[in-house]
Amino acid sequence: MPSTAARVVLVTGVSRFLGARVANTLQADPRIERVIGVDTVPPATSLGRTEFVRVDIRTPSIAKVISSAEVDTVVHLNLVTSPSVPRAKVKEFNVIGTMQLLAACQRSPDTRKLVVRSSAAVYGSSPMDPAVFAEDDEPVEAPTSGYAKDAVEVEGFVRGLCRRRSDLKVSVLRFANFLGPGVDSPLTRYLRMPVVPTVLGFDPRLQFVHEDDGIEVLRRMTVEDHPGTYNVAGDGVLLLSQALRRAGRSYVPLPSQTIAAAGDAGRRFAGLSGFSPELLRWLTYGRVLDTRRLETELSWMPKYTTEAAFADFVSARLPSRSAPLQLLERLMARRPT
Repeated sequence: MPSTAARVVLVTGVSRFLGARVANTLQADPRIERVIGVDTVPPATSLGRTEFVRVDIRTPSIAKVISSAEVDTVVHLNLVTSPSVPRAKVKEFNVIGTMQLLAACQRSPDTRKLVVRSSAAVYGSSPMDPAVFAEDDEPVEAPTSGYAKDAVEVEGFVRGLCRRRSDLKVSVLRFANFLGPGVDSPLTRYLRMPVVPTVLGFDPRLQFVHEDDGIEVLRRMTVEDHPGTYNVAGDGVLLLSQALRRAGRSYVPLPSQTIAAAGDAGRRFAGLSGFSPELLRWLTYGRVLDTRRLETELSWMPKYTTEAAFADFVSARLPSRSAPLQLLERLMARRPT
């Protein structure tokens, strides 16, 4: 699709892994004059020529940054998913922060494009789900708590902005769970447990997106014009039992109530992230996405399948295990060039 190259790009959440990688990728593009990264704390890693501005998007100060820098493209990655952060604070960042950011975009005459990181969690997880979720499908059981509910609200605010600023090009990306060597998340911490609890009587179908593919999708959405809502995931699925066997993890089936209680105890006494309700439902019922809209729009497919993304994560985080590395090599050799 024809597009005008982004000139000044603002990236939220640059002190976290995804935001830092996206900022570093965009600042390497010579067509982009400036990349401005914002967060409440300084990033732990270098952002190259990206200009860091310490600002809280929950405050009106974000509007001043967007206005003074004449930002034309906003990449909103500041969706907090960790259950280790107090729920009230998470909701403030996800919901109030997005409201302030979108209000700033609405008022800025320079802003013409918005890219929003959302989550496949907006579809929920239930025993009555369709085999595959397409972008136009409604959840059978809408999320009622946690970051999944926040993501639903965020998308609602974005639709409202589109009605008020029909000239904006807005891309909403519903990502499956990220995996890869650099990803640290409730899911990766779950997979690294010495003995992994699974929900008794269930073996969910899971999908992942490799961090490199997620970054590439965000890059393309920023430098090209692809308005709309898109599912993002690696091709194929893995059963949870398959994933754990391939990772060489010991696991024990437990009632869901026991897992939830154990996760809460781990958070209090061992510094673990715990099991959020949405993570526990996903580990019970799973979720599979239809990604044909994205692949057709971009004329592109993720480099990593779901299996390959999982194998790369296991090989990097558990280097003593050679089987996942051998599996990754076989899977990548079969991918089209």
